[in-house]
Amino acid sequence: MLRKEYDAHVRRYLWAGHFWSGSYFAGSCGGAPLTVVQQYIERQQRPAS
Repeated sequence: MLRKEYDAHVRRYLWAGHFWSGSYFAGSCGGAPLTVVQQYIERQQRPAS
């Protein structure tokens, strides 16, 4: 929808034509309790140091 309505403006913010960055994430948890979301995040694998 954003690209259809504001293509000329958002084109400046795209990475290879996508709204994506390797260092950023946005998501939805569908109304899950915060404790469930926190446990899910804490159980994710960490990047190798």
